[in-house]
Amino acid sequence: MSPLRVGVLAYPGCFASEVFGVPDLLAMATHVAAAQGSVQPAYEASVISPRRRVIAAGGSVLDVSAVRPVDVLIVPGFELSPTLDLDATLADLGQETASIRSQAASGTAVVSICVGAFLVAEAGLLDRRRATTSWLFADRFARRYPDVRLRPESLVVTDRGVTTTAAFSAMYDFALQFIREHDGPRVARSTARIALVDDARSTQAPYVDPGLIPTVGREFSLSVKRWLDQNLGARYHLPTLAQEFHVSTRTLLRRFGDEAGQTPLAYLQTARVRRARHLLETTDRTVASIAADVGYGDPGAFSGIFARHTGQRPREYRAIFRRRSDHHITAGRTSGTNHGPSLFGDNAPA
Repeated sequence: MSPLRVGVLAYPGCFASEVFGVPDLLAMATHVAAAQGSVQPAYEASVISPRRRVIAAGGSVLDVSAVRPVDVLIVPGFELSPTLDLDATLADLGQETASIRSQAASGTAVVSICVGAFLVAEAGLLDRRRATTSWLFADRFARRYPDVRLRPESLVVTDRGVTTTAAFSAMYDFALQFIREHDGPRVARSTARIALVDDARSTQAPYVDPGLIPTVGREFSLSVKRWLDQNLGARYHLPTLAQEFHVSTRTLLRRFGDEAGQTPLAYLQTARVRRARHLLETTDRTVASIAADVGYGDPGAFSGIFARHTGQRPREYRAIFRRRSDHHITAGRTSGTNHGPSLFGDNAPA
């Protein structure tokens, strides 16, 4: 058997770390597999481009090879800043979208990392397919590509030979899944342990910060969201909500859906879970008490909704994300107690 050919498509403005992240983890997996006595063929990774010279985000110059047939094509993400002209950027990457389309037509499996999904969608490969991307740009993606069945909570989505991943570090979730399928779960587990990569994540939902999501063109839905945020514990009643904003229920659902890409009830559930996450992380209150605080009289129902949004039951979530108090560290520092060398040396911040 020949090595599995993995090509990473480099292009101007792509993130260099996303170009090399998956190949580096595959290289580690190759060593792990060999140490465990595997005779499976190794991976053959290369960085390819239709251009002779590629400058990545931050100014790094990448060595590239000409585009050639591969078994798996990885499309990294790019620097999607608030001031970036996305239309112009994607238009300038016409060579890359043509390469993606050509590779897919020849039977190559295509994988996007983070906002590399925009390029794959531009190539026409995501129409009527399930997909994901960075939660930060999910709304923008959904508006631009309405035919894509976006799953913004997912870390990795594969649909008929095309795989998309969430933001940045989700490339490792994909790589571990890839290693698991190619080399088996034992190699994947060992590789994850060696690389200190979490191999048990199932969703990007716990990492979403709504305050960071761009707000242009979403004034009505933001007003509704603010009202819902201020009334988390109240019973949801659509007619009352519509009356509050002097519109019909039909208009409310249409305008909110057009701007937010979901129903008010779906947002309310997300907001309640977000509040519950905060309370689980920062207080010792019982799950039942927290459930009641965010509008759920039945702790069992709350636990089920919480698990659907975060991938963990409330008690599991608290165990993973609970912020440990650093009181003992500051106390030791102020009392002069020696707890060993500091990572900051003698200039440790106060």
